[in-house]
Amino acid sequence: MFVISGILFCYLVSTAQKPVPIKPRILISTDIGGTDPDDNQSMIHFLMYSNIFNTEGLISSPSYGHGTKQSLLTMIDLYEKDLPKLKMHSEGFPQADALRAICKQGKQGAAPFAGYSKATEGSDWIVKCARKKSSEPLWVLVWGGLEDVAQALHDAPDIRKKIKVYWIGGPNKKWSTNSYAYIVANFADLWFIEVNSSYYGFFSGNKGLPDSVITTNYYEKYMAGAGHMGPDFKNYYGGNVKMGDTPSLLYMMDGDPNDPTKEGWGGSFEKFDHSPRLIFNRNTSLADTVTVCSLLEFHIKGPKIKIPADSACFSLNVKAGIGEQKWAGYYAGEGNYVVRYTPKQAENISYTITSAIPGFTEQAGEFVVDNIWPGKTRTTDYRLGPHWYTDRSDPKLYDGKIQGGLTIKKWRNDVMMDWAKRWQWLKGN
Repeated sequence: MFVISGILFCYLVSTAQKPVPIKPRILISTDIGGTDPDDNQSMIHFLMYSNIFNTEGLISSPSYGHGTKQSLLTMIDLYEKDLPKLKMHSEGFPQADALRAICKQGKQGAAPFAGYSKATEGSDWIVKCARKKSSEPLWVLVWGGLEDVAQALHDAPDIRKKIKVYWIGGPNKKWSTNSYAYIVANFADLWFIEVNSSYYGFFSGNKGLPDSVITTNYYEKYMAGAGHMGPDFKNYYGGNVKMGDTPSLLYMMDGDPNDPTKEGWGGSFEKFDHSPRLIFNRNTSLADTVTVCSLLEFHIKGPKIKIPADSACFSLNVKAGIGEQKWAGYYAGEGNYVVRYTPKQAENISYTITSAIPGFTEQAGEFVVDNIWPGKTRTTDYRLGPHWYTDRSDPKLYDGKIQGGLTIKKWRNDVMMDWAKRWQWLKGN
């Protein structure tokens, strides 16, 4: 520890490249157990570094898939078996029961068009943690959907000044578009880092990296035979390291997290003042170009029916690449129907809009998605406050087509070799 101008700083043993001013309060919202096992990988990374955080919540928030709190508890069971070895090398690791006590079940499934619905154990826990008396903010690290964050803000708007959010967006934004829209429309004064692409730099390929940290052979070099969490890592992508959510943790481990513009393990970000939103009252064509990761709203006139407003009653069927996905559309009353969609990458997309409601006319269209985020300003965009940050737009920081990717990829060797030391702990060396 050392003191500068009366402020106490502490080095994190064997972790950060730059000192972190204070042990951060964090809460993780994850869709672990859903369709993408990289959350299990990131959870192992978190548990192996859990001594450097004040962890206040672990919430299962699967806006897509079938993840539950049990997936968190299963990972903690493995951690408990490895805990004696971890504690031999560093202080501050939480007891397994302490972590189990803060595991909460959040919303399962996406929010309706309003962006919120009913409080969950997870959203209530966010409110409780945010309202704790503390001079430090609660850092909410979101690895999946924003449903529980949106619900917490809806139920307790006062917490807007007490939390700071680092969100792994991109594909998660596609699944959580209604909750995201609610937040940007109603909480423009929030402190929020929206990471739609930079995080890809953590697993975007191995070109230019030392052989020691190539993601496809890292398991065999460092994890194999390491405690109980090492063998378990092999169950996810065959041990190939992805961990797309881990940059949120890395951001808290390297330097002052209150400065998103700094360079650090979890990326470097720039301010943005508008969240792109496009509204269509017609079918689109390939003459229509939309912004990647933008909010698209399709407004449709149809028959007047007697169902509650915000009821799901039709679907947007999107064909992109080689697959097709369906998105729920909602009744807005008086014969008005609306659905949101967020494209996650540059491509041409076609769609149909269908419903079993008698008299509902099937719609069809296409559009082009560009690769420039957040793109030009439109009158329909959501205006943001002074504390919204996102992936850097400098072309020199692109990792191929990945905007801002090099702000994270450049640190991968440092991160992975630091982690290798902790794997050695579990091997008993």
